[in-house]
Amino acid sequence: MPRVRIGEPVARKEDFRLVTGQGTYADDIHLPGTAYAAFVRSPHAHARIRSIDTTAAKAMPGVLAVVTAADTAALKSILHATGSSKGGSDVGLANRDGTERLTTPHVPLQSEIVRFAGEIVAMVVAESQEEAKDAAEQVVVDWEPLPAVTATPEAVKPGAPELWPEVPKNLALDCEIGDAAATEAAFAKAAHRVKLVTWVQRVTGVHMEPRTAIGAFDKETQRYVLYACGGIGVTRLREELSTVLGVPLERTRIITPQDVGGNFGTRNAFHPEWGLLPWMAERLGRPVKHLVERSEAFVSDYQGRDLFVEAELALDADGRFLAVRTSNLSNVGAHTASFVALNKGVQLMTSVYAVPAAHVRGRAVMSNTPSTIPYRSAGRPEAIFVIERLIDLAAREGGFDRVELRRKNLIAPEAMPYRNPVGVTYDNGNYADLMMTTVEAADWAGFPARREEAKRRGKLRGIGVANYVETASGMPRERADIVVSSEGRVDAVLGTAPTGQSHETTFAQLMSDWLAVDFDDVTVRFGDTDIVHAGGGSHSGRSMRFASIVIKAATDEIVAKGKEIAAAKLEAAVGDIEFADGRFVVAGTDRGMTLYEAAAAAEKGDGLPEPLRGRLAATSDKMIGGLAFPFGSHVCEVEVDPETGRVAIVRHTCIDDVGRAVNPMVVEGQSHGGIVQGMGQALMEHCVMDPETGQPLAGSFMDYPIPRADEFPMFDARLAELPATSHPLGIRPGGEGGTTPALAVAVNAIVDALAPLGVTHLDMPTTPYRVWRAIQDARRG
Repeated sequence: MPRVRIGEPVARKEDFRLVTGQGTYADDIHLPGTAYAAFVRSPHAHARIRSIDTTAAKAMPGVLAVVTAADTAALKSILHATGSSKGGSDVGLANRDGTERLTTPHVPLQSEIVRFAGEIVAMVVAESQEEAKDAAEQVVVDWEPLPAVTATPEAVKPGAPELWPEVPKNLALDCEIGDAAATEAAFAKAAHRVKLVTWVQRVTGVHMEPRTAIGAFDKETQRYVLYACGGIGVTRLREELSTVLGVPLERTRIITPQDVGGNFGTRNAFHPEWGLLPWMAERLGRPVKHLVERSEAFVSDYQGRDLFVEAELALDADGRFLAVRTSNLSNVGAHTASFVALNKGVQLMTSVYAVPAAHVRGRAVMSNTPSTIPYRSAGRPEAIFVIERLIDLAAREGGFDRVELRRKNLIAPEAMPYRNPVGVTYDNGNYADLMMTTVEAADWAGFPARREEAKRRGKLRGIGVANYVETASGMPRERADIVVSSEGRVDAVLGTAPTGQSHETTFAQLMSDWLAVDFDDVTVRFGDTDIVHAGGGSHSGRSMRFASIVIKAATDEIVAKGKEIAAAKLEAAVGDIEFADGRFVVAGTDRGMTLYEAAAAAEKGDGLPEPLRGRLAATSDKMIGGLAFPFGSHVCEVEVDPETGRVAIVRHTCIDDVGRAVNPMVVEGQSHGGIVQGMGQALMEHCVMDPETGQPLAGSFMDYPIPRADEFPMFDARLAELPATSHPLGIRPGGEGGTTPALAVAVNAIVDALAPLGVTHLDMPTTPYRVWRAIQDARRG
């Protein structure tokens, strides 16, 4: 394919191998002599380990080793990237008393107490996966069950079971931001006040490809090697592995497979199994593989969301917003793996609206559940859900039009850059114009006729709107190593890690345009610490935003070097050399050379000064700070069957502003996937825990439904491209915009459908039973 420009909707390079079964996932990696691991997991949410008897397990056929915490005492705690309690570029979070947030150890095998059902207490390795699983069932653990707490609000109540002695009252963080006095004064003079108490339920990533990892030990180099499908980046995983093993960084190597079957954030933390596998590989002298089965994933994967919120909105008589105050209680689970979702959420409680005052209390509570970490658009969907539900409640209680109430309170373009009342400064955006364009595209004005038509068919039809903004950040360091070869190739190594975002395509598109080379000549590589020296992986919409900056810097350096080479070979001044269409030309003449000819000249080195000899290559390694602010507006229409409570999404219209879109087709695909992912939580997904025992009740796809393609209409998804002032190329992240407003817009539409019956709110998930129950209760008055 010839040169591809930025902004062209070029087809993905990745697709051919994926649709023809030629992808390489973790389970496709086969190392000679591989043994297989199985893990003994706690059946209790909270229990003391009295003793572990491995005698019978060791005698089982094919068993090579059975180990407990007593054998792995030399292994260290996982160094989780929790997100600083003072993190988030514009706003810092610390405890209200000025102390730092608390963190807890997370060792690979538990020796004394388990704190969630699914925590590992023993590891069995055998010749086959089946033999390892059979032997694991023979490990006998003497348990002393302890009181457990899983429900988010229950975990902070007086008398709740405490998980860690170093975390009193289960509170790892208790912070507040904003102006409490100004907020209280605004509420005191408000003509209208609305309150919402809701819970954004816990969900899990349910990746298409469950976790698989292989540990190996290279005797020649004395290095521990981990093959794992993760998204946080190989350099970070390498730091984690070296910490857990207690060995120097240079004695570890991380390799991620070419393809990963889904991530969305819940792969972006180090798992206990990942430290045990290479450790065991050294002991056995052979690789050790672990394949997580779906039921095991439900109890051992990191999970997401789980936020209990009490929120209020104050308005004047004309509907102008005066203040917002909220209490955000985030359930971080049994180990403090991350505070990011709480941090991100409290910063955005006022969203895109001009709210003069706000006060937010944020608490991170521990419970007997798997740890939660950032899950697609961490913290932002929860915040947008709360503010957008508050606005709908205010409209209905105060008699305001829902669209007009939003329009009059949206931040004006001339107010940009805008500092929100908790201290985050948004870059730029025209929120009102985008919302009104979306509403028009969705034919909001024609909705009453569609509602009447549905009514004649016995259905309840509703429409909802939600606006959003994000605060994307991510690990600030990114690196690009780019080499132009005389064979007509451009090879690049990036530190970010693709997990389905089309990096092989979009990054190649940047280089194809900036170096004016054929698109197919560019190869992008990732995922091996032998070639990747720095970078932060994929999370918080950072990949394209940061990669584009380092790729641009490296390609600019290559062009500058190429001009010097051309000047020397063509006997001209460097200032007279121009670069266009892949050629260096002496201005005003037809004398020139191609980029690849310049690379060949550099490789030969004849007649060139020493600094220009060798490869035509460049490296850009940068620390890139600050936040990015994608925004957009979504409109959703639903039909509810009052006899069954079933909700059908019948129309969905959205416009997402991603700044400059490198590949619009890829961004639209991200939007489609994000919408469905958010709707999954709004409508059906829920990691249910038994309140008495803490046992997970959703352990398979029989009891954890996920959305399917045939449950959705064709989306009318469009892009706006107002260049971001926060990025040198005008780029905003585009991978999370579909998810961020989805919870709010879905519930707004469903409540609108039920509003004629008097229903004012529904908590998620809006399952058929929950909707049907609300209808029955409303009919009974």
